[in-house]
Amino acid sequence: MKTKIMHITYDMRIGGTEMVIKNLIDGANKKQFEMSVLCIESPLGPFAQELLSNGIKIETLKRKPGFDTSLISAIRRTIKANNIDIIHCHQYTPWVYGVIAAALTGTKVIFTEHGRFYPDSSTWKRKLINPILNIFTHQVTAISRATKQALIEYENIPAQDIEIIYNGIAPIEFDEYKVNILRKKLNIPENHTVLGTVARFDPIKNHSMMLNAFANILTQQPNCTLLIVGDGEERENIEKCIENLNIKNNVILTGYEQKPVHHIALMDLFLLSSLSEGTSMTLLEAMSIGKPCVVTDAGGNPEIIFHNKNGLVTSNDNEAEFSKAIQTLLCSPELLKIQGSTGKEMFYKLFEEKIMNQKFSLIYQKLALKR
Repeated sequence: MKTKIMHITYDMRIGGTEMVIKNLIDGANKKQFEMSVLCIESPLGPFAQELLSNGIKIETLKRKPGFDTSLISAIRRTIKANNIDIIHCHQYTPWVYGVIAAALTGTKVIFTEHGRFYPDSSTWKRKLINPILNIFTHQVTAISRATKQALIEYENIPAQDIEIIYNGIAPIEFDEYKVNILRKKLNIPENHTVLGTVARFDPIKNHSMMLNAFANILTQQPNCTLLIVGDGEERENIEKCIENLNIKNNVILTGYEQKPVHHIALMDLFLLSSLSEGTSMTLLEAMSIGKPCVVTDAGGNPEIIFHNKNGLVTSNDNEAEFSKAIQTLLCSPELLKIQGSTGKEMFYKLFEEKIMNQKFSLIYQKLALKR
């Protein structure tokens, strides 16, 4: 008999957490596990549509402001109606509601923390209640050492109860011809080196620091283009920053791209300037095709990019260091090539999706035996 696993999350819009859920479902042994998704908030998106088209059941609820006790009852009804064996709660709020809803049902609970806010914080109430919730949780996982440390420090969850499982993705595949077409479409000169990033336009991604660092680069290497893929609430501020720095002719904002595979393939150097980060999926995508990276020392970044091996790591929110790191790699094409190649090797050893899937599969199997 198949083990029924329900992933509980906020929603299924595009994002790292949503991609992990999709990868876990796509990579699951269909003969062994039957998976579904429960969103505590309504918005669905492309990932949800793909899963629905593949026959995966997705249900949505509407969480009310504040602590919504009716949501607990709704989750509990869903668990019972679908005879769920394991709920896999992604992020803190879905865990709180999920673990309370599953109490006394016999359903096992997994909690995965995907990332933290910046600056990080907690409350005395959470530190008091979390150890109690943890008693009724059968496995806690974190996507990086930094995330695990945050759960220990801010959420009062014992270190011995937390297993680190890095996010995993399938290596991206691209068509060189389409990359060349994209370059022409974006009017990027052939003699330009392309720096780039893929990230939502959110203050936590710190695009302004990246733009200031890039402006410094242009004073020494004017034949560069910065390709920024994404969209969001910070768009107006980012556009103003570009205007104020007078670098409009060297920066391209593409807007949101559902599958920016060829955009990443177009980049010679991938940048990530985040103030806080879990395990960046786009960083892994860049690594999978041999792109060297310059990242900030935020969250899980230095656990993915090993300084001077597959890229360079700079202090958080340090424009001068970020600019210097970029300049170091741009001035050494050979180093750029070596670090990109090293990153690709590391990806296949540590971050390919089958590695993540295997580790969670073992947890699912272990909990299934305890039913």
